[in-house]
This record gives sequence, structure tokens and C-alpha cells, in this order.
Amino acid sequence: MEIIRVFYSYAHEDERLRRKLETHLGLLQQQGLIVGWHDRNISAGTEWAQEISDHLNTAQIILLLVSASFLASKYCYSREMMQALERHENGSARVIPIILRPVDWKDAPFGKLQVLPTGAIPITGRGWHNSDDHV
Repeated sequence: MEIIRVFYSYAHEDERLRRKLETHLGLLQQQGLIVGWHDRNISAGTEWAQEISDHLNTAQIILLLVSASFLASKYCYSREMMQALERHENGSARVIPIILRPVDWKDAPFGKLQVLPTGAIPITGRGWHNSDDHV
């Protein structure tokens, strides 16, 4: 079975939640089913924009970790999200938006995609007593 490459697209303001999600997916990594990648894996001296683009172009699953910070980030929005959606449209990757924090996202380019959590309730929003239960 081929290992599935997962790309985390997120704003650095949401790094704590990205780490938490990564922890929840840890068993899949331990079992050799997935390998995750995010920009904090870039080594010193590496051309970071090219490294991000390379990983975006090879990931089979791209997780958009959606928040106001994500949508306000020019790089996340214009580069990562648009490249991810292009790959989704041509069938070379699956894009999964995950709503982290309350934000008006429905008119965003990914608004036509099914989001997580079910019901599009942000994992940090009201109704979630423990985000560990829903990540």
C-alpha cells in the first residue's frame, strides 16, 4: 500500500491547532499510512517557496486549516490555497477544508467543497466542549 502524502496549509497564528491535528493523525503516521508535511519542516538554507510548492505538488491530500488568519494571509490564500484547488480540480489531489475558527468562508474559492467538521462548526467555536473529541 502506498503511503499517502498530506500537506498542511495553515496560517502560523494557527500553529497550535495544526500541531494538535497532527497529533490526532499520529496513529496513521505510526502505521505508515500517511506522512504529513508543513512549512516548519523546511531546513535552514532551503529555498522555502520552492520547497512548499514541491510538497504541494506531490501531496495527495491537502488540508486547508481555515481561520480568519488563513484567509487574510496573502501567501496562504493566493499561493497555497489556489495551487491546492487547481490540483483538486484536475483530480491530482483531494482538498479538505477544516474550519478551525469562526470566519465567513462560504464565498471563498473552496466554499463549494464539503468541509470538516460536519456541520461546518469551527473546532474552536461554541458547541465544542473539547476540540480533542472532534479533530
